[in-house]
Amino acid sequence: MKPGTGILQLRYALMGVVAALLVAFGLIADEVGEGDTLDFDKAVLAALREPGDMQNPIGPPWLEEAARDITALGGVAFLTLLVTLIVIHFVLRGKWRTGAFLAFVVITGTLISNALKAFFDRPRPDLTGIVHVATASFPSGHATVSAVAYLTLGVVLARASSRHRMKVFYLLAAIFLTGIVGLSRLYLGVHYPTDVAAGWALGGAWAILCALATAPERRDSPIERDKAEHPGQ
Repeated sequence: MKPGTGILQLRYALMGVVAALLVAFGLIADEVGEGDTLDFDKAVLAALREPGDMQNPIGPPWLEEAARDITALGGVAFLTLLVTLIVIHFVLRGKWRTGAFLAFVVITGTLISNALKAFFDRPRPDLTGIVHVATASFPSGHATVSAVAYLTLGVVLARASSRHRMKVFYLLAAIFLTGIVGLSRLYLGVHYPTDVAAGWALGGAWAILCALATAPERRDSPIERDKAEHPGQ
């Protein structure tokens, strides 16, 4: 195998994943727009509610409280604080390009999510008494933005680590956090399953696209330039 062939193959594979995620989002959006998923969506939500009480999720009270705490991990307030502090951290370490890159990815991902919400303007499930919400339902903003923020952060941390198992840990932790935030929205009944699936697909696609811009072979990428200027940090 020629030098760089493995990296090139990985790049093509990731581009294929992006294409698949965007196709998945498009298919879900098309079905949602035609109303073909509503029966499925309502059936899943009903399966997660106590029989005869659609506003009461199944399980003990502590599980609902835990879901409320977990869903906050994908909220605007928490992610704004988290990303701001991490950006400041990179700036103080002299890696302002990496901080700017992270801020750009999260801000643009949020704008894309909000624009699509306004475009589709899908009503929320009739269970919003559980948690107060004010925006449209499709795609799930929590699922989209948490995917963008956590996956991008996972990539940045993985790129900064020289140990393979730590790289794997950062990426798996990012996927795990993205997953539980989306599932919490479904459990609390503030989103249909297709809202969450579409948010994961959209956020994942945007995060991977931005990650490709910071690939190791691209020495002009913000992360690579910061690493070159501040080796070992």
